[in-house]
Amino acid sequence: MWTSSATRAACVAPAADFAPLLLVRGRRAPWLTAPRTRLFPWSARRRPYVLSESQDGTRVPSPTSGTPAAHTAEGPGQAELLAFVRRAAADTALVATLPLDPEGRTWLRLDGPGGSEAWLIGWPPGTGTGWHDHGGSYGAFATAAGSLREDSLAHRLPTEGRTGTTLELPEGIDRTRELSPPQGRAFGPHHLHQVLNTADHAHAVSVHAYYPPLPLMRRYSRSGQALRLEQIERPEDWQ
Repeated sequence: MWTSSATRAACVAPAADFAPLLLVRGRRAPWLTAPRTRLFPWSARRRPYVLSESQDGTRVPSPTSGTPAAHTAEGPGQAELLAFVRRAAADTALVATLPLDPEGRTWLRLDGPGGSEAWLIGWPPGTGTGWHDHGGSYGAFATAAGSLREDSLAHRLPTEGRTGTTLELPEGIDRTRELSPPQGRAFGPHHLHQVLNTADHAHAVSVHAYYPPLPLMRRYSRSGQALRLEQIERPEDWQ
């Protein structure tokens, strides 16, 4: 399923200390809106993955492999999303369609399985997302090129709260992993993490998928074991 050129989803984030909210399909791409620092601070009858459009407006279909797995009424599961992102990340022709920019992240919207929200993302050296959750959506991501570091918390956090609320994290819950091709991971609806490209010179590229499509995101700042809820972003904020 193709989008029109008016809804083309190939964009470049401008260089800035704090990356602005990015526009994709007429709305801001929510999970790409974190501060940028040099080191630390998305149907069953659809094909497995299809490019929306390339940057110059030409349509570039990706080859499919096999028949899409059956979906439940609730949508694709974590295992299906993980299989999707791994398959897409291994498609060198697909990955090569992503324009890379040394000063900002770039991305293409993909057609995820079962109505999921999916993205192909380019990460210049030193960029990251900041701490965030996915508003109750589960998902998966896989590295297609370079290497990404994921910092996450092995602890279920409250899913409600006002901005400004600070949580004291218990000791021993921090987890860190390095993900290089073809590595990927799935995560549940309460997952909280940050993803970073800590390389000095090399770009990284990854594929991400979420179900249901992100209803909101919570952004956090962290100082030691203190985690502070700074912002709640909702779809109406991304218009």
